[in-house]
Amino acid sequence: MRTWTTAWKKNNPGGKTNVSAFIPTLGITSGEPAGIGPDLCLMLAREKLPARLVILGDKSLLQSRAQLLGLDVSLVDFVNSVPTQQAGQLEVMQVNLRVPTFPPGQLLAENAPYVIDTLKLAVEHCANRSFDAMVTAPVHKGVINDARIAFTGHTEFLAEATNTPQVVMMLVGGGLRVALATTHLPLKEVSAHLSQPLLERVIHVLHNELKQKFGIADPRIVVCGLNPHAGEGGHLGREEIGIIEPVLHRLQLTGMKLTGPLPADTLFTPKHLAEADAVLAMYHDQGLPVLKYASFGHGVNVTLGLPIIRTSVDHGTALDLAGTGNIDSGSMIAAVNLAIELAQRNRHH
Repeated sequence: MRTWTTAWKKNNPGGKTNVSAFIPTLGITSGEPAGIGPDLCLMLAREKLPARLVILGDKSLLQSRAQLLGLDVSLVDFVNSVPTQQAGQLEVMQVNLRVPTFPPGQLLAENAPYVIDTLKLAVEHCANRSFDAMVTAPVHKGVINDARIAFTGHTEFLAEATNTPQVVMMLVGGGLRVALATTHLPLKEVSAHLSQPLLERVIHVLHNELKQKFGIADPRIVVCGLNPHAGEGGHLGREEIGIIEPVLHRLQLTGMKLTGPLPADTLFTPKHLAEADAVLAMYHDQGLPVLKYASFGHGVNVTLGLPIIRTSVDHGTALDLAGTGNIDSGSMIAAVNLAIELAQRNRHH
């Protein structure tokens, strides 16, 4: 794994880059107000990052959380044409909480619309080029749905908000890129959801975005099977024979470098990973446990296929840690750094 990871990093897929001296503006949504999202945003003031950071959230919440954490952070209002950020300072685009005062860790369904408002505003400002990319802190799907707002996840929300017919969820970290053919579905629904047209669309998005966003001229994609042992020749399931293999064969004829379907339990080994720029897993918990183990809390979620750039942390709201200061901001910093890289490459092209 070490040898392969070193080679992967040498080929620069998602690490720091010197593509451009362009300083992008990033809109950073502060996430669930009862969770660690506000904490992660405030901790960015300590980092020296080549970007203008704009936090979307309630300024009073951020101020009270900074006091609770003992962070000396100056919060200033965002003015689009006048960058004001200095060391120890963050710009804030004000979004008003519905219920302004409550202790960290206490979920309130009344504040779910506030969370959605931050996302809508970030998309709007990416669309009008005020922001070069958006970075999202974690949200709590349960409390959003408790507020009777249908919400499956950031990926699906952003697809609808940007009218994008096909998006792909990919996580980057630990020397890996793992994309998903299906995202937030109950396991019993994955097989019924998987189809040749869906898989073909997903592979096209993944292939194109590896080229355009990550600068890989001829991407190599290794594809998981759905079933144990990739179906064992049809004895353990026929999705490989009926869905995955025909799609891979057709796309290979167009020149795409696709390998598979391979059993997931043997795909994630140095031999196969050395030949991959990305892995395509069939469902959420097939590929992401491996990546999250490899990245040790420093992974980044990237939504591929959108007309805007979006990265995110790879973890949840950690309600029990909100306001304690006992959190690792590594995934947020990695998400910001990757957003900077992608924005710079996008400007360069």
